[in-house]
This record gives sequence, C-alpha cells and structure tokens, in this order.
Amino acid sequence: MARHLVIDPVSRIEGRARVTIELDDGGAVASARLQVTELRGFESICVGRPLGEMPALTARICGICPVSHVLAAARAGDVVLGAPPPPAARAIRELVQLAQVVQSHALSFFYLSAPDLVLGHDAPPERRSILGLAEAAPALARDGVALRAFGQGLIEKVTGQRIHGNFAVPGGVIRPLDPEARDAIRAGLPAALDAAGRTLLFWEDEEPRHAGEAATCGNFPTAFLALVRPDGRLTFGEGALRLVSASGEILEDGLDPARYAELVGEQVSGASYLKAPFWRSLGPVEGSYRVGPLARLNAVDACGTPRADRALERFRALAKGPVLSTFHAHRARLVEIVHALERMDEILRDPVLLDPTVLTPPGARSAEGVGACEAPRGTLFHRYAVDGDGLVTRADLLVASAQNATSMDRAVLQAARQWLEGVRITPALTNRVEAAIRAFDPCLSCSTHAHGESWVAIRIVGPDGRVLDAGE
Repeated sequence: MARHLVIDPVSRIEGRARVTIELDDGGAVASARLQVTELRGFESICVGRPLGEMPALTARICGICPVSHVLAAARAGDVVLGAPPPPAARAIRELVQLAQVVQSHALSFFYLSAPDLVLGHDAPPERRSILGLAEAAPALARDGVALRAFGQGLIEKVTGQRIHGNFAVPGGVIRPLDPEARDAIRAGLPAALDAAGRTLLFWEDEEPRHAGEAATCGNFPTAFLALVRPDGRLTFGEGALRLVSASGEILEDGLDPARYAELVGEQVSGASYLKAPFWRSLGPVEGSYRVGPLARLNAVDACGTPRADRALERFRALAKGPVLSTFHAHRARLVEIVHALERMDEILRDPVLLDPTVLTPPGARSAEGVGACEAPRGTLFHRYAVDGDGLVTRADLLVASAQNATSMDRAVLQAARQWLEGVRITPALTNRVEAAIRAFDPCLSCSTHAHGESWVAIRIVGPDGRVLDAGE
C-alpha cells in the first residue's frame, strides 16, 4: 500500500511550508517535495498602485530581507523614470544592502542552523535554539548576536528604522548620509570584522566533522546563477548575470538582468504556491539551477577584498570544481559576511558617500523597468509595467527561494532516502529533512519561529486518507 509522510509545518525557516514524502508499496522513498502552503499575492497587490510606492510596499514581503526588495523595486523605478542615481545614492544603497547581508546571514547561521550544527541533531528540540547555543558555546553565540546587531544597527543609522526603513526611491535615496552616522558605523566595524573572522575560523575547523552530513545535504550537480561585476568579482548590487555549470564551465556570461523573463521559464505545480524556475535554453529538466551564497562563490572569479579572497581560496579547496553540497552554503555565508564588512569599510572611506546630491530628477520615461540585485538568499528580480499616470499595470517578482525550489525538492528527497527507517516516523528523519531545507535558508514570506517546542507534525497517511501513524 502506497503511503505518504507529511512534515507540516517545517520549522526554523522564514514562512510556512510542509514536506510530503511519498513511499512506494515496498515502503521505500519514491519522491519528495517541499510545498509552500501560503499565498501572499504581492504581484496582484502592486497593480494599480503608483510606481513610487513599490520600494516601500514590496519591502513588506519580508522582515528579514526587506532591503533587497526595496532596492530591486527602486532600480526598476530608475529605469522607468529614466533617472540613474547619483554616485552618493549608489554608495548608500550598497552600504545598506551589505548591512542586510550581514544581519540576514548571521540570523541564518547562528540562530537557525548553528543549534543543530553545534549541539547536534540528537539534542532535545527545546535545546536546539539560540538560547541553547548560548549555553553550550557562549562566545560563538555572542558573536552571532553582535553581528546581527551591527547589521541591523547600520540599517537603522542610515534609514531611521531597523526593519522596513524608508530610504530608496526611483532615482536615488531620500536623504544624504549624516557624517555622524558614518563615523558611528566606522567605529563599530573592527569589532564586527573580528567576530566574523573568529566565526569563520571556528567553522572551518569544525566543518570536517560534518563530512557525512555534507555528503547527503543537497549534494548534487546543478548550474549556478549569480550577478557578477564586469571584472568577475562578487557583487550584491549592480552586475550582469553569469551561469556556471556543475563542472565549472561558464555557460552564459554578461547577460543583462533585464532579460531574465526570456532567459528563465517557470513551471507551476498544483501542490505548491511556489513556482519552479528553469533556464530556458537548457530545458525544464536540465535547466534547474541554484542561486544564493553557494552559487555566488561558485560563479565569481574573486570576492575582491583581501580577507574574503583568502577565505574563498580555502572554500574552493573543498572540491576540485564548484562546491556542490548545499551544506557548504553555511560556510559561504560566513565568507560573504567577511566580504560585506570589508566592502563597507571601503565605502565608508570614500568621500563620495557624503555628497549631498542623492536624487536624480525624472528623464526620458519607459513603459517598463526591471530591477535586480543579489538578496542574501540569491538573485532577485522585480519587473513593473506602468501606464501614463505612473500606475503599475503588471508586476512580476522572481525571488531567490523560488529559483531554488527544484533543488530543495531534490535535497529533501536525498535526506529522506538517507534517514528513513522503515515506515516509522523518527526524529532523525524530521531533523535531517528540515536541516536540508534550512541549508538553503529559504525565505517563503515573513519569519515564523518558535522556542521551546517543536512545530512539526508528521503523519503517515494511506491512499484512503486514513492516518496510519502520527508523530508526537
């Protein structure tokens, strides 16, 4: 009799989802998939609203990475209004984007994943949290809290708010940076860099003890997509698309992100609100690709800052070609934190940052605009069509977690086949399936986290709908 295992909801991710594992008549895993069970509908919400509202409105998609949505929307507005931002505005935008990378990656590593990695998957669920981490490894936890606080504090100093700060608009930003804010950020930067360096060295030493998990946590060949600078260096803002194969061959390079709709197709599954994108020229099956920190480090030629470049060399020693296991995205996030902090230092030392000219007036208008950036979780696209009154008539938002949808399904399948014991529901199965998903750090909508109890329910259901077994 065919059966299903259902994990609902998946814990310690941003948003609501469940996992369905299908067993064949012999009790072996036949298939597995991640199903997003909520519909936010922001593309419809945007229609009829003024273009100028898009940065602030789409920021509400997420409380973890609102800056990325602000910037993608603002960049689309730059194109529609024919208003390229002045140098100071571009520098301020990049500074805030880097701060979001630091705080978001710190949340993912220290708060969501480190409790499993440090305390172990067999530790009681109530212990596997940032509070349990603080008891077991207080110095590590303090560095995590400090890094997230630094990133959030920078965002607040520039925008006035830690979350959903109002700062970027089509044509630039709404105000110049206060010199006192710049000086305060610079004063906190050395301590943040020290914390990031300590954590990276800790994890590089600890990571080999998790080799078995790395082998079965999203470890398979795919292409990798990222924005890169013209010289091939890492970027979170302006850049061109580069697609790299699982063997390291550059398949496509220098592509204008405004072309994403012709480059990327999307498949719809009736079982999930999450679409499954693919690279059109490779087809729906072979065209699956990954985005995010692992993809970025596999795609770029260099980070472009000294400490991060040395860390990138050590990261690339993990494999002969691209690093394929999504488990190693944990280290990739730490490398990117180091780079983000080093790049902040470069921006903060540049006098252009304090230039009072931060907004370009509208020029020759276009009927449509695309804005793209590298969100913490991967490449993000916003596209808006606008009528003569400046109202949005169509919106399309392609987010990073959607682009990783097929790979997350494959990771769930890999973990299920490794950890399923008979047809019994076990903590090992639940923990490893969830860990495989958390390695992608998916952002499915807004954060929903809990401390002190498990929010995962697992059921085995027969073809007739009868519950054959249920987890505690």
